[in-house]
This record gives sequence, structure tokens and C-alpha cells, in this order.
Amino acid sequence: MDKEKELQDELTWNVGYRMNESLRMIKICLDKLPEDKIWQKPNESSNSIGNLILHLCGNITQYGIASIKNEEDNRKRDEEFSTASGYTKEELFKKLSETVEEAKRTFYEAPLQELLRKRSVQGFNFSGVGNIIHVTEHLSYHTGQIALWTKLLENTDLGFYDGVDLNVKNQ
Repeated sequence: MDKEKELQDELTWNVGYRMNESLRMIKICLDKLPEDKIWQKPNESSNSIGNLILHLCGNITQYGIASIKNEEDNRKRDEEFSTASGYTKEELFKKLSETVEEAKRTFYEAPLQELLRKRSVQGFNFSGVGNIIHVTEHLSYHTGQIALWTKLLENTDLGFYDGVDLNVKNQ
């Protein structure tokens, strides 16, 4: 295997791992919440968990799928935040999971030149690698918001790492 392909595989594996971790954490949050809390907002300046999930789907599709595949950008960003109902938590999680899976496939199948090509998305200029990093960190960022809002709503530990000793030192 050539070094470029090996590096691409390492990048896409690690990105996929991080995206799967975010999905796992979001699923834990959704499982702890009753349906009526999914669209609840902490205040008018904030978003519901439902809005955040729709926003993640839009962002991942725009940056991670359409941009890298050179497809038309059909995102309707304002709708991600103005929607106040219409999806159950199961439907939201399915939509997010399918979007993440398509993005991971896109990252893995993209030719190296597509990962290196600069492109403009939302007025920002990044390579495909830059877009992949953006998708990963953006998903993680909003996963943290979903976790915090879940903790505030339910006053419970989420147990993301139950059974894992996080005090193990580096070797």
C-alpha cells in the first residue's frame, strides 16, 4: 500500500471512530429523555436537541458529503433552527446515523486529490481534509451541547464511560 493511501485510511478510520463515539453519546442522551423534552429549548437564544440534530445533519451533508462529492448544496440552514416538531427522537437519531454513515463512506471513497482540493463552503475555503476535520469537530461540539442539556433536563450522570478506567496512564 502506498503511503498516501495508508495516511488516508488512517485519517478516515480515526474520523469514523470519533463520529461513532459522538453518535453513541447522542443515543445515550436520547434514551434518557422523554419525547416531550426533545424539542424543549433552555431559552429563546438556544436550540432544542431536535434542532441540534437537524443542524448536524445539514452541516455534515453540506461540508462532508455534497462538498467532497461535488454535489449540489441543497442545505436549508434556517429550517434546521426554526423547526419545532415533526420528528420523534427515534426518527432524529436514524436521520443523523444515516447522514454520518454516508459521510464516512464519502470520506473513505474520496480520491486523494479530492481530499487535497480547496473548495468554498459557507464562504470558508478548506481542502477536503479541512472539511473532514470541521465535520468531526462540529459533531463533537454539538454532542457536548446535547449532553449538557440532557444533564440539565434529567439531573443524571450519562455514564458515557461506565466500566472504563480513565485514570490509566500513557504507556
